[in-house]
Formats: sequence, C-alpha cells, structure tokens
Amino acid sequence: MASKLSFVAVAAVGMALAGGVAWWLQSRPLAPTDITDTKSSATRPSAGAPGAPRVAGVEVAKVAMLALRDDAQAVGSLRARHSVMLRPELVGRIVALNFKDGGPVRKGQILVQFDDQLQQAELQQMQAQLAIAQANYKRTQELVAEKFLAQQTLDTSAANLKVAQAQLALAQARLARMAVRAPFDGTAGIRLVNVGDYVKDGADLVALEDTRQMMVDFRLPERVGGKVKPGQLVEMTLDALPGSSFKAQVEAIDPLLDVNGRSLGVRAVLLNQGKAGQPLALRSGMFARVTTVFSVNESALVLPEEAIVPQGGKQFVIKLVEPPAGTAMPADSKFVSQRQEVSLGVRRQGKVEIVRGVGLGDTVVVAGQQRLQKDGSPVRIVELGRGPGRAASSASAPAPAAPASR
Repeated sequence: MASKLSFVAVAAVGMALAGGVAWWLQSRPLAPTDITDTKSSATRPSAGAPGAPRVAGVEVAKVAMLALRDDAQAVGSLRARHSVMLRPELVGRIVALNFKDGGPVRKGQILVQFDDQLQQAELQQMQAQLAIAQANYKRTQELVAEKFLAQQTLDTSAANLKVAQAQLALAQARLARMAVRAPFDGTAGIRLVNVGDYVKDGADLVALEDTRQMMVDFRLPERVGGKVKPGQLVEMTLDALPGSSFKAQVEAIDPLLDVNGRSLGVRAVLLNQGKAGQPLALRSGMFARVTTVFSVNESALVLPEEAIVPQGGKQFVIKLVEPPAGTAMPADSKFVSQRQEVSLGVRRQGKVEIVRGVGLGDTVVVAGQQRLQKDGSPVRIVELGRGPGRAASSASAPAPAAPASR
C-alpha cells in the first residue's frame, strides 16, 4: 500500500515540473537575436515553405481553325421508286407466264395469263345480244317513222340497246381481269407460281420494281426538324458497297413525329445511274448510312472538348496569359491563368466549336483545370512524353489574345 502511494506522489510531482517548464518557455521574453532570425526566415520564401507560391502543372492546346460541318447521322433502307407485288383480282388457273425471272418488262405487257375460256364465251354471247339489240332498234326506228308503232316502243328498244352495250362492257372487263399486266416499266422478280397453278384472288404472283430511281427512308431527331428542308442534299454510304458514296435529295418530310422515339421521318431520292448511264448496283432493302448536312463553316474555331469547364449553367475555358508587369513569378513559370466564358457550337469527333470567347491562337488548359482555383495562378506547361523542366523551357509563349470571334 505504501509503495502505491509513493508511486502516485512521484507521478504528480513529475507532471507539475513538466507543466512549469512548458509555461516558462512560452512566457519568457525573446532575445534580440531570436527576433532578427525570425524576421529574416519569414522574408526568405522557399519552394517547400507554406508561404511560397504554388506552381500548377497543366497540359495546354491552342485554338485552331477547322472546316466544321453541322450535320446529323442516321440509318435507313433503300427501296425502289416504284415497287409492287402483282396479285390477281379473280380466281383461276394459270395457263401462261410471259416473263423471265429477273428480266425486264414493259408497261402493259401481259405477265400472267389465266384460263379465260368461260369469259371468252360470255363475251361472244354479249356481242351477239348487242347485235340483236342494234337490229331491233333500227327496225323500230323505221316503223315509228312510218307511224306503224308508238314512240314508247322506240324508247324501250333504245333502253334494250344500252343494256346490251353495258353487258358487253362487263364481259370485256371480266375477260381483261384474266390477264395480269405490268403497270410500269421495270424488272420482274422471281416467280412465286407456275403454269397450271390454281390461285385465289389476292395471291402473290411476282414482284415488279422500277429501279431507275431509288428512295432512302430514314429518321432524324426532332431537334433538327427545323433545319431539314425539301430539296436538301444528303450523303449516303452503303455497307454492301464499301468505298462508294452517293448523293440523294430530300423529297418529302413526314408531318407527324414518331411518339415513341420522337423522331422525324424523311425520304430522299437518288438516280440509280452511273456516269456512263449504266445502272448502279443498288437494290431495295440495302442498309444505308445517311448524313444530312445542314451547313459548313470553313473557318470554325475549335478546341478539344476536354478544355471546356462547365460551371453554374455556363461554359468556361482557362486561358494562359502573360502576368502583369512587375509581378514576381517562380523560375519555372512564365504564364498565369485566366478564366474565360465561351459559347459553344457544333461538336464533332472530340472537337467543339467556340462561337464566342476566344480567338485564333489562344492557349487554353486541357488537363489540370482543377489545380487552378483562381485567376492569376502561376502555371507550368507540361507536355506528355517530356519532363517538367524540359517542357517548361521548350513551351512557347501564348499568342496575344485576339478579339473574340463571332
């Protein structure tokens, strides 16, 4: 028990002595030499001291001029200008096919002939009845002129003549429907029937296409609906024909938007002819990549997209400018930062158009913006593949600020 009390007493005495020494060191007056050394050390900044200016290493790029297009890409499908699947209007048995698979046909040419013996007999019957009606009408006219018959008899004979004429026209129409004719010049597809087949009305017989003109149907987002106009040129490439490009002209724009994708339907037309007038290898159903060009700016000012710093709903870039005269700068820094608001235009392939805010040749930061918290911060240019010292010595001064373009 006594040893424990002695240990506590010794610990208390030690703590009291340590507190007294600390109080004496803090409250003692400084000697003149100490004050002089403190002031001289405060006026000598060093690279590692807290008061020394911090130099941020950044990557930069210059504002360049580039021909930039405002366009929209889409995918579509080719189809022939005139395309139809031929189908019969009446049931019947096929007796003749007057075309070759994949061969050319002329407008009005009979492609599929059905058995029309019954219709031919009906036509002959109607022709005979028409002849009788015409003879009766002529005799009735003569008798009425000689006052042997009443005028009512002549009227009845005239009506019978018109009925016979109508029946003949009906028989001719039924006979004409037993032959399927080409509605336009084109190319026949592969037949889906053979001679001797008994087909019903509406059955598929053969496809017919006029490939002298081709159409491409594609869809554009609704945001460009106000830019696309009829008559506008579009560029088109086909996966089936690599290395070839085609130009088409916008013919029609769908007045209704697709409510599911909020897209606008567009149809363009192109001639399926080469320079020598020979038809091109364009076929319906081909997959097409369509580029609609709205405008071309030959002198657009562009920057890498990495240079843009969004803040508070606005867009900024950080320019490198020379420091004001008389500003003390670190040895490894020649420029200071300056935040500049800009207006953006078209974005293409990692580049963004700067409509307003910078000029041609201005140097802006593309990496390391987070290290520059305020304007006037010293900046050290770092280039990939080079050391910091070599990059700083080889970097050229940024061009003087040009007036903001547009």
